[in-house]
Amino acid sequence: MKPESIQKYRPFPAVELPDRQWPSRTITHAPIWCSVDLRDGNQALPIPMSVEEKLEFFDVLCAIGFKQIEVGFPSAADTEFLFLRRLIDENRIPDDVTIQVLVQTREHLIRRTFEAIAGARRAIVHIYNSTSPLQRRVTFGDATREQIRDIAVEGAKLVRELVPTVPHTEVVLQYSPESFSDTELDFALECCNAVIGIWQPTPEKKMIINLPDTVQWTTPNIHADMIEWMCRHLDRRDSLDVSLHTHNDRGTGTAATELGLMAGADRVEGTLFGNGERTGNLDIVNVALNMNSHGIATGLDFSDLTSLRHVYERITRMTVGERHPYVGELVFTAFSGSHQDAIKKGLDRRDRETVEDPAIPWAVPYLTIDPQDVGRSYEAIIRINSQSGKGGIAYILDHEHGFDLPKTMHPQVGSYIYGHADAEGRELGNEEIGDLFFEKYVNLESPLHLLEFELDHTGKKDGELTCHATVKMGDEVIRGTGCGNGPINAFVHLLAELGYKTFKVTDYRSQALRGGSDADSAAYVQIQDSESGALLWGCGVDPSIEMAGLRALVSAWNLQHPTP
Repeated sequence: MKPESIQKYRPFPAVELPDRQWPSRTITHAPIWCSVDLRDGNQALPIPMSVEEKLEFFDVLCAIGFKQIEVGFPSAADTEFLFLRRLIDENRIPDDVTIQVLVQTREHLIRRTFEAIAGARRAIVHIYNSTSPLQRRVTFGDATREQIRDIAVEGAKLVRELVPTVPHTEVVLQYSPESFSDTELDFALECCNAVIGIWQPTPEKKMIINLPDTVQWTTPNIHADMIEWMCRHLDRRDSLDVSLHTHNDRGTGTAATELGLMAGADRVEGTLFGNGERTGNLDIVNVALNMNSHGIATGLDFSDLTSLRHVYERITRMTVGERHPYVGELVFTAFSGSHQDAIKKGLDRRDRETVEDPAIPWAVPYLTIDPQDVGRSYEAIIRINSQSGKGGIAYILDHEHGFDLPKTMHPQVGSYIYGHADAEGRELGNEEIGDLFFEKYVNLESPLHLLEFELDHTGKKDGELTCHATVKMGDEVIRGTGCGNGPINAFVHLLAELGYKTFKVTDYRSQALRGGSDADSAAYVQIQDSESGALLWGCGVDPSIEMAGLRALVSAWNLQHPTP
């Protein structure tokens, strides 16, 4: 903003609560969850859901585990009314699920709402009226506080009177001082207590007081102060479920909700992935998985987030951002070399430790939860671009292609592959990384090509083996013999006899190649250039572990003597 624009704004007043308790509390259990996707979420969509789409979404919410679902505003439109009637008339509501309907505190709308819920086993009738000074002045034409309070009271009385008209439906009252976040606390309390006085809830038959952060005007700590203040002063507190309904105008919907729970709230309303007006409603997925990451069971199943995201995007025609917490395409992905190396070490260590103790707590650098717990595979964790490093590339080659590279080979291979990414100026796919590794390091045949190799065990003398091999150097085919304490050592001596001794072998490793043919083996040979001292690795793959080692040696030699 320009400096002159700042003058039109004012700080939000703090709450006088010197003995606030919420900062010293922790969240130890999940709240009551209520999905408002089918109302608050739906009204914010450029193209609202059809009845069939709402039916599918309702089934998805039930499958996740929501026990309270706001199904709409049935008095507002025929589509909303028909959807609710189909849920009831077609017996689509599970016995353990309570539907919620939203309605303004206006008589004809409340009466129409009771027509809509008739026959439901249990329904929350959520009435609301705006209470803030701004709404009183602008929307209601300078209405007095008494006039606004009376709207709430008359609505509560009408709901109470209409309950007998739906004898087969258990009705729970929910009241919201809409725009609570901008309402004087004493007046919000006055309205809520007036409704409580009409409804007379008991610990056995509670009502819901919903305190919506309709528009976020302030920081989450002040929101928490407001919730704690209300929880202290509400009448019949033991007969209430105090509910949160946060929006995200300041980008702090999750923080405001978590602090609001610490401040004493019992219930949370929100949507999947934060869909809603302006910057959205609370993202229930985010809050629930935050709790899961601290070992708190929530009753909600987000074990296949990718599939859930696809259903959500198809039905709502909205998209989930790539960096959206937990579900975004890139949230478990590391491009940074140092991050990749730490993740690889953490996963490798966990693999070793869980063999002895499967219940060992999750602890992997940069990963707050195990991606597999939300349906994400490890293959997407590490992705390679020019910012990547040796550890990430080694991880991809290991987990995607089965090559467990020796640690000292990582820098050489990593430098080559992320150098390629830098030159291309883009991300490299897993298959492309495998192709580059094979092209540069595996079974190289130029300028030196091993055509035939045979061990002569009859010529064994003083612990040595004799080998016979045919190699091709350029266009020349040469056959030679060498002796050594093993196949590789014998072949090194053969090359020396042929005049190609410009190195020494400094390391050798081998493995069964995971993910490939059961018969494939991989070997890695490091050689040191006799003149420069440079160390070079080569890799060989072959059904025979013996031949894999020889092919690795030839590959390293060819890297030492690249074809012009």
